[in-house]
Amino acid sequence: MALTRLRRNTHWSISAFGGISLVFGLALLAGGLRLLALGGSWYYVLAGLCLSSAGLALALGRIEGAWLYAGLLAGTFLWTLWEVGWDFWGFVPRLALLLILSIILTLLLPRLDGAPARRVTRTITAALSLCLLGAVVWAFTPHHTFRSDEMPESPAISLASQVVLPPDAFIQPADAPVDEDWAAYGRSNAATRYSPLRQIHRENVRQLARAWVYRTGDMPVEGEKKWGAETTPLKIGERLYLCSAMNKLIALDAASGKELWKYDPHVSKEHIPYTAACRGVAFYEAPQLAADAPCKRRIIEGTLDARLIAVDAADGEPCADFGRDGQVSLTEGMGKVLPAMVAVTSPPSIIRGVAVVGHQVLDGQYRHAPSGVIRGYDAVTGELVWAWDMLHPDRKGSPPAREEYARGTPNSWTIASGDEELGLVYVPMGNSSGDYYSGSRSDIENRYSTSIVALDAMTGEVRWSFQTVHLDVWDYDLGSQPTLIDFPVGEDTVPALLVPTKQGDLYVLDRATGEPVLPVEEWPAPRGNVPGNALSPTQPHSPAMPVLRKPDLTEQDMWGLTPFDQLYCRIQFRAASYDGLYTAPTLGKRWIQWPGYNGGNDWGSVAVDVERGILVANYSNVPMYNQLITREEAEERGLVALGMPGGSSESSGPQPMIGTPYGADIAPWRLFTGMLCNDPPYGSITAIDLSTGTVLWDVPLGTARRNGPFGIPTYLPINIGTPNNGGPIVTAGGLIFIAAATDELLRAIDIETGKVLWTDALPAGGQATPMTYEVGGEQYVVVMAGGHHFMETRSGDYLIAYKLPRGLTAGQRKE
Repeated sequence: MALTRLRRNTHWSISAFGGISLVFGLALLAGGLRLLALGGSWYYVLAGLCLSSAGLALALGRIEGAWLYAGLLAGTFLWTLWEVGWDFWGFVPRLALLLILSIILTLLLPRLDGAPARRVTRTITAALSLCLLGAVVWAFTPHHTFRSDEMPESPAISLASQVVLPPDAFIQPADAPVDEDWAAYGRSNAATRYSPLRQIHRENVRQLARAWVYRTGDMPVEGEKKWGAETTPLKIGERLYLCSAMNKLIALDAASGKELWKYDPHVSKEHIPYTAACRGVAFYEAPQLAADAPCKRRIIEGTLDARLIAVDAADGEPCADFGRDGQVSLTEGMGKVLPAMVAVTSPPSIIRGVAVVGHQVLDGQYRHAPSGVIRGYDAVTGELVWAWDMLHPDRKGSPPAREEYARGTPNSWTIASGDEELGLVYVPMGNSSGDYYSGSRSDIENRYSTSIVALDAMTGEVRWSFQTVHLDVWDYDLGSQPTLIDFPVGEDTVPALLVPTKQGDLYVLDRATGEPVLPVEEWPAPRGNVPGNALSPTQPHSPAMPVLRKPDLTEQDMWGLTPFDQLYCRIQFRAASYDGLYTAPTLGKRWIQWPGYNGGNDWGSVAVDVERGILVANYSNVPMYNQLITREEAEERGLVALGMPGGSSESSGPQPMIGTPYGADIAPWRLFTGMLCNDPPYGSITAIDLSTGTVLWDVPLGTARRNGPFGIPTYLPINIGTPNNGGPIVTAGGLIFIAAATDELLRAIDIETGKVLWTDALPAGGQATPMTYEVGGEQYVVVMAGGHHFMETRSGDYLIAYKLPRGLTAGQRKE
């Protein structure tokens, strides 16, 4: 059959469009052949052939090229439905570029003569109109709301088989502060992040407005990246207490935000580890001191240069009775410590008058890095009460002369919880130094690595431990602070500990014994083939609770803004090693770690509404694209550790792991545009009914307003779900307050529906957990907007307080 020409002299624009389509088609064909050779989808080969044929036909002025375009559009639509169903984000890389090209072609065709051109124009225009209408509707409606039966679960135990618990049975331990205060990082040592205040509630939260803004004065200099002010203030009486990113201690009037005092410990920036961060401070009132004694009430913090500092809560003056002039060196007994190698970024936990403190040790540097020893200090005198050095369990004090705490042992960089009645402190542990290689670790290290360890607060003795990852080679250290609740089983109540993990499991343990309250199972785990890298044949799981992660990745989950992005990610997926959760590190090619080392749930932890029995947790959905490299290759690439010329304290990228046979290259799985290779959402928030173990709602957290390709903000309110750092709080008013996401918004969310009721745009990233309190009969919500370089949000030094207009608060104190 003779081909029909558009006209005798084809319009130059059609020829140019055809040439561009031909190039695009050939690129898809080449990449598609590579993907097909790796066992991937056949679509790109067919699409490449169709698009290149359409481009060639149009360049030659033949109407069949337009019909091929229409056929490709229809075929791609059907293929998209087959691969991802009606998932909005799945349509973006598969159809967006093709729709744009089809729109351009539709605009060009009317310039040409003949009925065939008019017919194909009408056909494509109708199809495009329907596609664009659907895209607009989908883009601005919520997506990815999961029910409990859509979440991954154990093949052996269904969620419905759990014991059904009464929802009013979740109570806080007796050491909770007065209702108006926020006395510890998690409000109390129980770390529920629940406030009984209800003046601000679901019906009036839309009228919440800024009451005052305080600036700490701590800002990074031009070009400085390592910044992440993660502070959650305390509120005691009529004052707020907080620390800046560089450990300046500050007291503010809780009603006005007026600065009352500031103490600068003069921490040098050479001590900044991954980021300049201070998550908070601790408060202690010494019962043995007279009411008018100096430092009767004191603020204690750990610093980036590894000091423990105590100042008078009244005036900020150092406590002369604490250590030497108000400070204790945490590097004593540690041996050689390089600047930035050991830092304290979390507040100590004070249980029975003992300030329990851990510290972070820089990952990926040396196998024999400084010790991860956990220590307890007298909160009044600063004297060392005990030290838990796991390789020397009989020692309770400082090491003997010319010795040091055992090097390379697991450390605890996050916040511990505590039970005053039981006298226990619950310490979340990381893994041993040389994070991605386990072959040189001792049996004792393997026992306590990535575990919750319950220590006697007065002696440092190990009462029990529970491990969440065996032989951890994924940096799945426990970053979340455990939460204490009284958890009923049958007619009895068990003092329980909720333990969230980076890989998304939620464990419920008896906090007196460490025994699981809900079932824990050992499931088979992928095995590796790296010489010397010991792996466990099984890993623990908590099948009776929903998980804070999405299902295992598939090729269909690969994403991008165009088919070329998605094709590239599909090729990377097929070329990498991936066997699901706990895929083993590999040599010679990349391995995919999902979730990445930044979540599931990280240091922001979870919140529990103790009245409703609802757990609220935010989590990230960011995969890593990692690789082990031989020592020889590491040396050829110039991988050197901190303390050597060119050494770095970065948490991702090349990791030298000196003292092991391997180095590592650790990075989020990204395209050159900065976009991630998996499909949205990249961060979510969920509510779980603890009485039944069911998911009430699970929705994306974060919009695209401050995010986009190449780091360029799109300012679009589309709820894409972003990576997040920082946690939620919940109130008796039925509200969740959370910042955390990279869109730099503070949100108030209805705890029962997941609906966002109110937002405020912050002047910098809100990678910190908010808090709430009452003073003068008015409830305030406060958040630190300090930004975070790892999350790529704007740096700042803003502490922002919100309250209702005065007319609304009259007579509305908490019930």
